[in-house]
Amino acid sequence: MDDNEGNEGMDEVGWEVDSDDESSAVAELIGRQIKFWREAAGLRVVQFGELMGYGENLIHKVERGARIPRPEFLDRADEVLNAGGHLKGLKPDAEKVRYPKKVRDLAKLEAQALELCMYNSSVIHGLLQTEEYAEAAIRNRQPPFPDDEVERRVASRMSRQAIVDNTSGLPVFSFVQCESTLRRANGGRLVMRKQLEHLLEVGQLRNVTIQVLPLDREENAGLGGSFRLFKLKNGTACGHLEVQLLSRVISDPRELQILDMRYGMIRTQALTPQDSRAFIEEVRGET
Repeated sequence: MDDNEGNEGMDEVGWEVDSDDESSAVAELIGRQIKFWREAAGLRVVQFGELMGYGENLIHKVERGARIPRPEFLDRADEVLNAGGHLKGLKPDAEKVRYPKKVRDLAKLEAQALELCMYNSSVIHGLLQTEEYAEAAIRNRQPPFPDDEVERRVASRMSRQAIVDNTSGLPVFSFVQCESTLRRANGGRLVMRKQLEHLLEVGQLRNVTIQVLPLDREENAGLGGSFRLFKLKNGTACGHLEVQLLSRVISDPRELQILDMRYGMIRTQALTPQDSRAFIEEVRGET
């Protein structure tokens, strides 16, 4: 997912189903199971809705696979329908397709990587964002998202961060942040101060390197914008570019070679990790 945006919305029952085959199949499976247990309990949709505390229309949406139910919905349905844990057991399946396909695809790439290299020139990278910073970045989007959609996007971004603080030490992360991302007051002074403190904290992890590319550098190989490189466990690699409404995975060897060369130049033009830490501390002191 882009560090500024995500996909789709949710209501009080659950999340809208993305238009990909995996999401649709899981949502339909869950809906059929709920319908099976409702009918086995001898309840009409309106009766089930009353017991659940939801309207008939929303129950219909879940049963036909137009909504992926929230965990609390499945817990309550299991209790109301005496399903013996069968509906509760569907929560992991619902969780897998809770987030947009673009998010799931990026998370899969991250999970397959031995090394991730990321340059950002507009915002702090999503894997490094605090929840407050992420919410502010998402709320900056125009046209604006509804509050419930903002909630979903923030949750999806936070869920991806589990891969960073990994006791195995893998994957290895290399982040280069343009100085502008440290000084752009996304969310206001207090949000930015907490975000800078978070960078200092994450930068101490043994599998994470954070560097800063200062604005006063005469040479900057990152003027073409933000990008990511994934060096995968199977020995292959891929890249990812995202700008405005466009998202693209790079697999062509020639294009990957250019991105790899460009990232190497960016790292040499940036401050060392030690000097970057001192730089972030200085900016935090000014915030």
